[in-house]
Amino acid sequence: MRRWWLGLLGLLACRSPTRTDAGTPVVAVAPTSDPPVASTASEPLVAPTPAPAVVTDWCIAGLDALDEDVCYVLPPLAEGKPRRLLVYLHGIVPPGATSPQKHAVQTAVLHASVHSGAAALVPRGRRGIGPAQASDWWAWPTSPATHAQLTPAIVARWSAAKKKLEAIAGAPFERTYLAGSSNGAYFLAALALRGDLDALGFSIDGFGAMSGGATGGRGLDSLAKVSPRPFYVGFGSYDDETRTNVHSLVTTLESAHWPVRVAEHPFGHGANEVYIEEAFAFWDAY
Repeated sequence: MRRWWLGLLGLLACRSPTRTDAGTPVVAVAPTSDPPVASTASEPLVAPTPAPAVVTDWCIAGLDALDEDVCYVLPPLAEGKPRRLLVYLHGIVPPGATSPQKHAVQTAVLHASVHSGAAALVPRGRRGIGPAQASDWWAWPTSPATHAQLTPAIVARWSAAKKKLEAIAGAPFERTYLAGSSNGAYFLAALALRGDLDALGFSIDGFGAMSGGATGGRGLDSLAKVSPRPFYVGFGSYDDETRTNVHSLVTTLESAHWPVRVAEHPFGHGANEVYIEEAFAFWDAY
């Protein structure tokens, strides 16, 4: 027995201690009886669906096509924030494959989404409903009649696009925001004041009107049954028409106790990534 103990002690003495990369001895710790449990906080709820192969002239380089009329941006989502989705409505866009209007708005959405760590959808409007000087351009409803006629189908398309993007992302979005510029801003302001989106089952957590937006003759009574949402309003110092129109919108929203942020920048009319990034920062506070 004595020889057995001496042999064991000699064997232990010959073993080298475990070392780190720096060469410092460390004590090996036996594993606990319970294995560690991996965190599932960042894991998708379902297996992501492969992105579709779609051919369309609607999406510029850097944006992917969800279908023929919807582009999307799906960058790495920001850590420590809810999974956020922006639905952005363009202004009137000519029907050609390329145009400065389309490039400007999609570039602004792309850059702001990547910088903010949020997904984005850029759906295309309808042709034949634009203002008189551009009636055949891509646009959103500009009259009460077209608003009432087309809004249910338009919102249903947004809802379907959101579900499709969630399948690609592998998890649902926790916050959904609606923003737009010019003609898109006027349309979303009407949607917000009328409460159409809640009624159609497409709940929005915040709005953003850039270079556009007005009450359309609606007052406080139109907001009586609509839950307040944070509403960002951005416009350019050299955009006189918007500066005049948004005053009544801001006054109405503030009187109805909606959280509002108004931002003026030294720009002209149109989309700009600064507006979108400021809107995300504003929405994040609520």
